[in-house]
Amino acid sequence: MRFMIFATIFTIVFILMSLYISKRFIKKLHFKKRYKNYLNYFLIINIFGIIGYMIFRRYPIVPNEIYFLLSIPIGIVFLLFSTAIIYDIFSYLINTNIKDEKRRDFFKRSLDIGSIAIAGSINAKAMYNAKHIEIEKVDVKIKDLKKPYNIVQISDVHIGGLVDKKFVSSLVKTINTLNADIIVITGDLVDTNLIYAKEALNELKKLKSKYGNYFIVGNHEYFHKVKNIITYVNSLGIKVLENENVYIGEKNLGFNLVGVYDIFGHSYGSYQPDIKKALNNKQNSPTVLLSHQPKYVEELKSTKEIDLILSGHTHGGQIVPFNLLVKLQQPYIRGLYKHNNTTQIYVNKGTGFWGPPMRLGASSEITLLKLTSID
Repeated sequence: MRFMIFATIFTIVFILMSLYISKRFIKKLHFKKRYKNYLNYFLIINIFGIIGYMIFRRYPIVPNEIYFLLSIPIGIVFLLFSTAIIYDIFSYLINTNIKDEKRRDFFKRSLDIGSIAIAGSINAKAMYNAKHIEIEKVDVKIKDLKKPYNIVQISDVHIGGLVDKKFVSSLVKTINTLNADIIVITGDLVDTNLIYAKEALNELKKLKSKYGNYFIVGNHEYFHKVKNIITYVNSLGIKVLENENVYIGEKNLGFNLVGVYDIFGHSYGSYQPDIKKALNNKQNSPTVLLSHQPKYVEELKSTKEIDLILSGHTHGGQIVPFNLLVKLQQPYIRGLYKHNNTTQIYVNKGTGFWGPPMRLGASSEITLLKLTSID
């Protein structure tokens, strides 16, 4: 039922965006009517593609080639919508500031051609970016840390559809070159029915680290039977932290690794985050908290027992200017922040992608966090 409500709202939003593109962009172009009609037909095809994507995202039973074609329209419509807004602004400026009709017509035609060319180029660049994962190396100073540690963080892989066994296999090979002390996966690993995700998840058995691999659930796990996903991930030799902590490293030389459920658990009615329980019986050592959504920090009455929080969820915005909307919902978007005098927070931009295989202004990442003591 939740999926049907989300899919309906999602589709309506994109229909409204398409109407804006048609009325405020395509209609104003100095193109022949038949070319404008072709562009409007293209928009209609995209809407059907989005509907197909929503269906097969949940039930990925079509070949990846078809799924790829169905996933692209979401990004195309969003980027065209952004282009249409910018076009509207420049069109208004041309019409109000250029009095000479011939000059105004010249600038208007240039704007028309330039907008179409830029929209096409941006879509191509965004698809290219999604296929290339960058390794972000981040130095983090931790008070009272007795020895250095390497933490490899991935987040928001979103297994399902295009993020398949081949994608995860390549990801694992890259991670295993990074000499990780621990590997942490900060939520949204699975984004389809578990039966369709198992083949890709099994690749995670090959992850190599010195002190183990750890996972916390993100909001998307709740959409696909969170209990079953937790059980299966544990069976892969990856420890799921469920409002609990483990000690990493040798006695008195390591740090506490703490993991909580995602805040979506409040809406779900179970599997809710409980920081008090998660911190219970931790050792008197530095503490790293895994929390899927950055805004969980706003629920904490105090963070004085937490040195570093590792989060994901935001995808760094994934596609500009969507990052501006994410900022309205999350306090931190990407990178390392100093939350207060005792606590830092790092937000991974996401290793996979949600929706279209596109990224613009926010590359996919594997994070290599080098934890060292404050000098």
